[in-house]
Amino acid sequence: GPSNSEGAGKVSLLKKVPALKDGDFTLAECTAILMYLSRKYNTPDHWYPSDIRKRAQVDEYLSWHHANIRANAPKTMWIKVLIPLFTGQPLPSEKLQEVMEGLSTSLKQFEERFLQDKAFIIGSEISLADLVAIVELMQPVGVGCDIFEDRPRLMEWRRRVEDAVGKELFFQAHEMILNIKELSNIQIDPQLKEHLAPVLMKMLK
Repeated sequence: GPSNSEGAGKVSLLKKVPALKDGDFTLAECTAILMYLSRKYNTPDHWYPSDIRKRAQVDEYLSWHHANIRANAPKTMWIKVLIPLFTGQPLPSEKLQEVMEGLSTSLKQFEERFLQDKAFIIGSEISLADLVAIVELMQPVGVGCDIFEDRPRLMEWRRRVEDAVGKELFFQAHEMILNIKELSNIQIDPQLKEHLAPVLMKMLK
């Protein structure tokens, strides 16, 4: 149901998604949830390595990710699809250009600082760092901003992530994002529009 409902407040005090409810245990924030699940289900070591230095590298990327990739990539989806859907008005092209410039800077740092000449962010095996990164970077692709074009190193990394996850599962996981433009055809409740429009606009300030 709605993330601001009373029921959602029982799962996450912040009333935000994602949130996890595992029996009587609740947890918010995506990276905390991923780490919890990897420990609980004893996932293969490469996802969140037991080696202290490799684990620190995953933590380092996840810390950097929020203020850089996450700060820019999802905004392409909000600008091109979601905000026009809820406000009924397209945003000026300058707004998208501003976000794309910020994302381009982050992608350059991602390639030079984290990816370098490695197969994955922390070395030869995929980790939670790659998983968190790819989910964010597929959002611009879903709205027609192909950030992998003209970035061969980034494209090769994406292909390796697809292969490691499995192509079928990869595209199943990103199906909604890759078809996000179809939301333009749905009817939104007027009261919901009135409530969310100012919130969405504030997100881009």
